[in-house]
Amino acid sequence: MNFKKTTLSNGLRVITVPTKGNPSVMVLVIVETGSNYETKAQNGLSHFLEHMCFKGTTKRPKASLIAKELDNLGAQNNAFTSNELTGYYAKAALKHFPKLFEIISDLYLNPTLPAEDLEKERGVILQEISMYEDLPQRKVWEVLSRLMYGDTPAGRPIIGPRENIKNFTRQNFVDYRSRHYVASKTIVIVAGDVNEQTVLKETKKYFKYIPKDKKIPKPAVKEKQKSPRLLIHKKKTDQTHMVMAFHAYNAKDKRIPALIVLAEILGKGMSSRLFTKLRDEMGACYYVRAGHDEYTDHGTFTISTGVNVSRIKEVLKVLLEECDKLTKVLVSDKELQKSKEHNIGHLYMGLETTDSLAEFYAGQEVSTGKLKKPQELEKEIRKVTAKDVMRVAKDVFKDEKLNLAIVGDVPNHKTIKKILSLK
Repeated sequence: MNFKKTTLSNGLRVITVPTKGNPSVMVLVIVETGSNYETKAQNGLSHFLEHMCFKGTTKRPKASLIAKELDNLGAQNNAFTSNELTGYYAKAALKHFPKLFEIISDLYLNPTLPAEDLEKERGVILQEISMYEDLPQRKVWEVLSRLMYGDTPAGRPIIGPRENIKNFTRQNFVDYRSRHYVASKTIVIVAGDVNEQTVLKETKKYFKYIPKDKKIPKPAVKEKQKSPRLLIHKKKTDQTHMVMAFHAYNAKDKRIPALIVLAEILGKGMSSRLFTKLRDEMGACYYVRAGHDEYTDHGTFTISTGVNVSRIKEVLKVLLEECDKLTKVLVSDKELQKSKEHNIGHLYMGLETTDSLAEFYAGQEVSTGKLKKPQELEKEIRKVTAKDVMRVAKDVFKDEKLNLAIVGDVPNHKTIKKILSLK
């Protein structure tokens, strides 16, 4: 799981992850832009642009030509947009690497953004929004972002609002792309049985004329909170989905390993505290998970679950009690060791494929600019002590960092608000 990173003279970064003997190769091109880089009027533009890049290039003028050529290679391909990055990728048999690289480079560098396809794609994305609206387990995360960050880039949905989708013009895409799709914001990642020199040769060949404009930063995320906050998106559902979240740490923070272990203890695995309590003992839910999200300048610690509306208050009290307990009672050596092993085991199992390896290093490069091998992350996890976990719990589990987002047919929010406190 070694890697090689090279920064070209134009600022473009190239990461090669050689996996000897692997039959597949993954080509991933990342641009450091996403919804957190957008103004309110631009919200949804990064994601919409990602769709439009597949609608034709100067060499492949129709979307069908791109799709057929990739299918002829037996490739898996797609793109994705998040808060701080947009990615374009294709994965296929190793023998197809040169052609695979050329196609993804073409998509990224030479999209024509045809006006006729723009009109069609509006309908596609509007249907995508409707699809997410019908998925409360996903919708609740949008509600959470709005609750924690309000009317700021970090608080707005990645996909954008319907009114923006309906009003974007081709020129909006051209202007936005020219500002962000530049060498200094571009990262090429290749994972597979290829050597660094081959990857560099292909990159220099196809990315030779990528614009070298100045790198545009995103606005800083501002976190302002003094007391617990609650936001309910009322919707008739058979199950009420909720996410309890706390403001936590950015990706460069040295406390991240302890935060990871804290999440493991609370809600990772079938022997975690919350799974044991809520599912095995109470029979209150099918799923309950704890985790964390880390970005360049902010982060969150989250606990998510889905319960019957009649059990919201009961479950909420348990979540708060279990969080509070970790601020007062040290984790046992046995539980600490189990949590570490669970995390480390899943870390390595999650890196068995070329696509997972490419995304693993891409995420690190965007969020920290410093790449760590899995073995290094393992060492950091193993160093975490019970006292480290308690210190992080005390710092994170506070009323002034506490948020609760709910999607469901909740009859009375006032009774929920009353118990939403760690005091």
